[in-house]
Amino acid sequence: MLADLLPPFPVLVALGLVSTVFAAIFNHIQTNNRLKRLGVRARKRDDYNPLFLGADVVWNGVQSGKVNKTIDNWFDGFKTNSTGTAEFTILGYFRVLMTMDPENIKAILATQFNDFGKGERFHHQWKEFLGDSIFATDGQMWHNSRQLIRPQFLKERIADLHTFERHIQEMFKYLPVDGSPVDIADFFYRYTLDNATDFLLGHSVGSLHNPKARFADAFQYIQRFQNNIARSGPFWRLWNRKKYNEEIQVLNDFVNPFVETTLQMKPEDLKPKTDTEYNFLHALAEFTTDRTILRDQLVAVLLAARDTTAATMSWLFHEISTRPDVVKKIRAEILEIVGPTDTPTYAQLKDCKYLMHVINETLRLYPAVPFNVRTALKDTVLPRGGGDNGMEPIAILKGTDVSYSTLCMQRREDIFGPDVNEFKPERWETWTPKSWQFIPFNGGPRICIGQQFAYTEIQYTLVRLFQKVESVEERMGGRKQELKAEVVITPAYPVMVALNPAKSQ
Repeated sequence: MLADLLPPFPVLVALGLVSTVFAAIFNHIQTNNRLKRLGVRARKRDDYNPLFLGADVVWNGVQSGKVNKTIDNWFDGFKTNSTGTAEFTILGYFRVLMTMDPENIKAILATQFNDFGKGERFHHQWKEFLGDSIFATDGQMWHNSRQLIRPQFLKERIADLHTFERHIQEMFKYLPVDGSPVDIADFFYRYTLDNATDFLLGHSVGSLHNPKARFADAFQYIQRFQNNIARSGPFWRLWNRKKYNEEIQVLNDFVNPFVETTLQMKPEDLKPKTDTEYNFLHALAEFTTDRTILRDQLVAVLLAARDTTAATMSWLFHEISTRPDVVKKIRAEILEIVGPTDTPTYAQLKDCKYLMHVINETLRLYPAVPFNVRTALKDTVLPRGGGDNGMEPIAILKGTDVSYSTLCMQRREDIFGPDVNEFKPERWETWTPKSWQFIPFNGGPRICIGQQFAYTEIQYTLVRLFQKVESVEERMGGRKQELKAEVVITPAYPVMVALNPAKSQ
């Protein structure tokens, strides 16, 4: 009987479509009214075509990542837009803003810190990888994670250079310094993993003499997958997760022994004889006995302490392998301040000014985390990017994703000049970037806790290397290196170089 009273199926479908269209129109009008009360919209991305409802922008973003052209894809959206901020809408409702404007980045990270956070969508998307760690949470959970990690990177611990010395000497056992071709990046990733696990967890995994290739491959795949998820907007659930889940299990298998070590600690184990014996596992044991929380925190510190520093050193050698003049100046400074064989002190590392210029120039061109995102936690505005002159505040509704790029911002020709893409350490001798124009470690309350650890590890490694190495030569065989911009910016191909020994060796 009921079926006789209902309209025919085609009519039901038509009514459904009409109601959906009216709902979308109503939502669009309501959203525009809310936006007008706050400010204005940003300009559209140059490559946005409303006929495709933003799906083309998402597709191009994912595809550009596959061929290592993410930075080109970003700049394509700003060809005629000098404001450094743009927006597009996906499927008529999912609004995304992109910015490489230092004032807007400053607002997101510092002056309007409480207006923006990782948000529930990000937390859900990254849950299996980063869980409830410092990189995926807001509010009290984030604060607790930061307080847990902070003591591990106090100056007193960083200035104790014995850990670096142990592992650089271990690396020298396997790293050829005889002019033969070598993938220096591979050694750096293994070296920083050994450093990180020893410094933070009290026990090195020994990957220099026993490479953990399976873990490294899994870690890389997971980051690539997460990066694609982040670029997919509302389509992120469409990705096949079978291989991803397999790689997550490999990661968990690598981390679980450290979790078990933490759980087995007794009260007397939590009272080390010296401050240097106290490590992250001790802090974790005092913090919680929840296996999931322990796992999440361990993955976060491994990501930060291993990948970012290894990538920076890899890019640095990529650049100096074609710059013998830079290598000559680095080595001359090291020999003058430290000597040809002496173990460097913390104070001597800080005295190597030109070495720091080389590191900072590398971080300017290749900031470790090239792209990031924050979600508006309430209705708010960004300082500029709207209106005809691009200087009016941009309205941001709660739940809107705002992507920002330190990589693109630090390569803006209108900010840094026509030589912005050139590797020129000498620029740092007479030039100081303006506030918020050079932020390779982010800024504001969420600035990288391990910043000084990273600088010290890189400085120490380079000093010890260039005491042994006279010159560095590129051995890429004609292949041009490319930027693989995932969670961390890495060289897309092996960084092949020849390390020629110092004559005194």
